[in-house]
Amino acid sequence: MPGTRKLGRNTAHRTAMLRGMVTFFFENGKIETTATRAKEVQALAEKMITIAKENNLHNKRLVMSFVTKESAAAKLFNTIAPSYADRNGGYTRVTKLGPPPRRRGRDGHPGAGLSPGRHKKESASRMGRAFCLP
Repeated sequence: MPGTRKLGRNTAHRTAMLRGMVTFFFENGKIETTATRAKEVQALAEKMITIAKENNLHNKRLVMSFVTKESAAAKLFNTIAPSYADRNGGYTRVTKLGPPPRRRGRDGHPGAGLSPGRHKKESASRMGRAFCLP
């Protein structure tokens, strides 16, 4: 596991939760959760994308041992990883969801969203603007 955050859960529960969140992220493209969970999911998702950039049997087995749905793994290998073929990291980004109304009611924990970083095509179309994310 990349991070050292325990997230208030034992090891088995934490691993199962993070596997489910990474799978959900690959299926839907974004997640809204707490900031600490988003940072943990970001590290794991980026590792899976890095593995999937090289499409061979060994890497497919590595990804399928972590991602819980075969359709999410297929989407990762066929669409997500090839779009980041020329990048070395920075595939995802964590954004804070906003001021206190976006906090949880019971404990006030700040929310965050995890979304994919800009693809090669998107950043090329924004070159004319003053602000461009790499």
